[in-house]
Amino acid sequence: MTGHFSARNLKKKRKKFRWNSDQYKRKRLKLWEKMPLKGAPLARALVLKKKGVEQKQPHSGIIKAVRCQIIKNGIQVTAFVPKTGAIKHIDEHDEVTIAGLGGSQGGAVGSMHGIKYKVIAVNGISLKEILKGKKQKKKEG
Repeated sequence: MTGHFSARNLKKKRKKFRWNSDQYKRKRLKLWEKMPLKGAPLARALVLKKKGVEQKQPHSGIIKAVRCQIIKNGIQVTAFVPKTGAIKHIDEHDEVTIAGLGGSQGGAVGSMHGIKYKVIAVNGISLKEILKGKKQKKKEG
């Protein structure tokens, strides 16, 4: 189909095959706007409550997580709190910084049910430094 009058068909085919490209699809469907972080790598959020989430089969155990509300758009998400004992350092109404967990296509990782984000800082202080005892969490108010 590459004759003198095939330009229309070639353009039509090219348009159709562009949808195979992930970048093109994300751009055209504006997928970053539909995500809670709106395309940003990190977001600040207020903790609404602490909760334990059961793992998916075949694992057993309770994942420590927080339900939080993103400040810039008011969307509520559940964020995983990494490391042993880290949940003790987070209280309700604290301001946490959340980041994506890194699952494929922005999804959950492993046996965590519907959890797509993780807590990396509490009241502006890194969770790692709080756990090591290098820094104290700032008090609100």
